[in-house]
Amino acid sequence: MTDALPGLDATASAPAVPRHAGYAIEDDLQARSPGGRPLRIAGVDEVGRGAWAGPVVVCAAVTDLSAPPELPGRGTKTVRLTDSKLLTEAHREAFADVLPAWLAGHAIGAASPAEIDELGMTGALRRAAVRALQALPEPPDIVLLDGKHDFLGAPWRVRTEIKADQRSVTVAAASVLAKVHRDRLMAALDAEFPGYGFAGSAGYPSPVHQKALEEHGPTPHHRMSWSYLDDLPRWRHLKRHRDPLTGEGQLSLL
Repeated sequence: MTDALPGLDATASAPAVPRHAGYAIEDDLQARSPGGRPLRIAGVDEVGRGAWAGPVVVCAAVTDLSAPPELPGRGTKTVRLTDSKLLTEAHREAFADVLPAWLAGHAIGAASPAEIDELGMTGALRRAAVRALQALPEPPDIVLLDGKHDFLGAPWRVRTEIKADQRSVTVAAASVLAKVHRDRLMAALDAEFPGYGFAGSAGYPSPVHQKALEEHGPTPHHRMSWSYLDDLPRWRHLKRHRDPLTGEGQLSLL
């Protein structure tokens, strides 16, 4: 992490991952709070980092540290909140319907393909996350990020945690809401641009997506600085490049 709380270092290696998210990380942060002051913790997670098309989406979520909602499972079992990638699509959708009313606050931020091309992925992630954090009803005291890379930096007080989307209720909630929001957005684009498989792949690489690109080229929702264009001889000339000598934001067709 950065300077979230004095004397607290980032997790050096991946800890044991529980079967569902809990509040161990949040409890640790609260225990380290100066004077025991309650902390407003925003869990942040992103989706869309590796896609060829569509925005990168970030959700910031804040809980009141109460037990999260559960879904009915098979028989007497229940489905508990965890990383969105470990849930079925139906369970993600169901959680996305109930989480907003349960959360103390949440907000979505996004960075467009054009911003990804202009800023690079790290810069675009930061822009999307700042938009989400600034849209929260109240600013957080600390931001809990999934992974070991702090893409936010100052002035945000950040704690990074490996597998936080599986270990933290706060980050798991953000993971689900970000994923469902982006999937719905990409499904809506599928009707406008049929054939690219946006409803099924959400803009990520797939055989259907690759074939459509080869035949029809990129849409206005594609990232034009990405290497997939190198494999498309007919459209390679459209690729945009950032000049490292002129700084971020300088794009050209080379």
